[in-house]
Amino acid sequence: MTTKKANVFKKAKYAEHQLVHLLKSNNREAFEFLYDNYSPSLYGVILKVVKSEETAADVLQDTFLKIWKNIDTYHSEKGTLFTWILNVARNTAIDKLRVEVKSEKLVKLHSIDEEVYASLSFSPAHITMDLKTIVEGLLPERQALIDLVYFQGYTHEEAAEYLCLPLGTVKSRIRKALQELREVFAVQNLNLNAA
Repeated sequence: MTTKKANVFKKAKYAEHQLVHLLKSNNREAFEFLYDNYSPSLYGVILKVVKSEETAADVLQDTFLKIWKNIDTYHSEKGTLFTWILNVARNTAIDKLRVEVKSEKLVKLHSIDEEVYASLSFSPAHITMDLKTIVEGLLPERQALIDLVYFQGYTHEEAAEYLCLPLGTVKSRIRKALQELREVFAVQNLNLNAA
């Protein structure tokens, strides 16, 4: 008899305001109803964003967890419940995609740095070797930018996009790095002239 009641309850349809009230009261059956009735639609939206069924399944779970934790932030005067949960799903999928892309870029940057440094250490020109040594004295974030822009030929915009940094930050760091390098070369020129 309990099973029949549970099945009838799951099949029951709620008016949106009732469902929202039950969800905000942390009613488990209402949440199961929400999951059963809305997960296929949300999964489809998420899959269009992340393009991977496995990732989409993970993002769907994250979405419902966010809905459960943040249902109190839903306000019916701003839109329907479905619109709200659809936005939660879409934003969660976009966040997941951003994290994956940023992670891939960092791995790629690290492997490119290793390849570039390895190739420079095998047969660099004498002057490049001295310059590379001097650049290694800069802060790591400035080293990376000088390497990308001056050794690899990236534009400031490409370097900003590649490192996921604002363009202004890239330009500021390069300016500071060049100021430091000018000071180093000024000291070296003084030493050469004195000798």
